[in-house]
Amino acid sequence: MANPIRIGLVGVGKIARDQHLPVIAASPDYSLVAVASRHGGLDGVPSYGSLEAMLAAHGDLDAVALCQPPQARFAAALAGIAAGRHVFLEKPPGATLAEVGLLVEAARTRGVSLFASWHSRCAPGVEPARRWLSGRRIRSVEMAWLEDVRHWHPGQDWIWDAGGMGVFDPGINALSIATHILPPFHLTGATLSVPENRQAPIAADLHFADAAGTPIRARFDWRQTGPQTWDIRVETDDGTLVLSQGGAILTIDGRDQPLPPEAEYRGLYDRFAALVRSGASDVDLNPLIHAADAFMRGERRTVEAFTDRPDTD
Repeated sequence: MANPIRIGLVGVGKIARDQHLPVIAASPDYSLVAVASRHGGLDGVPSYGSLEAMLAAHGDLDAVALCQPPQARFAAALAGIAAGRHVFLEKPPGATLAEVGLLVEAARTRGVSLFASWHSRCAPGVEPARRWLSGRRIRSVEMAWLEDVRHWHPGQDWIWDAGGMGVFDPGINALSIATHILPPFHLTGATLSVPENRQAPIAADLHFADAAGTPIRARFDWRQTGPQTWDIRVETDDGTLVLSQGGAILTIDGRDQPLPPEAEYRGLYDRFAALVRSGASDVDLNPLIHAADAFMRGERRTVEAFTDRPDTD
């Protein structure tokens, strides 16, 4: 068996603690060497206040996983690549398309692997859905990603800043699945609802079409209360396919399909290990392209101010 990949993790926030760290600890492909974070370290592991300090202290690192907000990821990824480390990027891979393009070229020149991860593509129902849809005529697609931002992102102001993507932070998960299971499509129109006290949208209504003119709609909204919704419904000439709970459940014509256990982040880290060992990269920009197109072409509509605390009046 190959030696474990010696990895450092940057950004010890909720997603790192909930997903990245447990998978790294459980995988024989990795050995966690150190972490870097501005907001506290990790017990039992050497911790540093910056990526640069971690790289300087650990010349034995093979790779870094970057879990900071997207606005900070470019500089960190470039530093990791320049130091000869393989780089794992949380989604979205960057705040702009151009910066990710520069990272791709830098990784190619330096001879290291770069991985733009899209965890929702590893949900249990996604690959079976892609196989079932292949070769079938699609008549329409409806995506609904409706959740309560106060529950999932309490106090995270960075998501409302320029480059933070707003409701596209979760919505891009729907786009990552759609670009994997559907034929190529393009944006035809969009409406972005932006709170008057924020810079990023709280809701988005997107319309797409493929080369055959198939209507594809996506609704993203962070104002959902009660049950949360992460569904993709595809009408075909052979029946109706529904991916629900973010791809965890797959039904065809109302019948549940057998699926493997959930292993989204395990799938990502298995893929990264394979890339590192083969010297390859995997950077699919299609989900980010659709999000960028929505910001470019979308009609901006101002809505009432948003506060992270519910109204108590």
